[in-house]
Amino acid sequence: MPEVEVEIGGRMFEVACQDGEEHYLKAAARMLNEEASVLTAQIGRIPEPRMLLMAGLMLADKTAGIQDKLRALEDRMAEKEAELDQLRNAPAPEPQQIEVPVVPQTVSDAMAEIAARAESLADQLDGEGGRERA
Repeated sequence: MPEVEVEIGGRMFEVACQDGEEHYLKAAARMLNEEASVLTAQIGRIPEPRMLLMAGLMLADKTAGIQDKLRALEDRMAEKEAELDQLRNAPAPEPQQIEVPVVPQTVSDAMAEIAARAESLADQLDGEGGRERA
């Protein structure tokens, strides 16, 4: 079992941990040291047990705040997931009827007659144009 030397509040401690856990122990010690440093900066030198107790309580307070935020976010995410499931399982909306204006048959017939006359005139012009060139 490895022994890791950590500094907390300007004091050195040797702490045993499981193999491979050294990184986590050092990270936890850094967090505790940050809180202890705040205490020693505010109060000055305090007895070791009191410093460790206060630094631990400060970390616990931060952790409790983070846990509260996490629970609130988890609750919000659960609400959004329920809303998403509700939307996914909702029946499809009723189809809407869209009315398209219909062109009256008399207008279609008139357009066809105009097109036929235009083609006839174009054919006549082509025929006259061909005679003038010859």
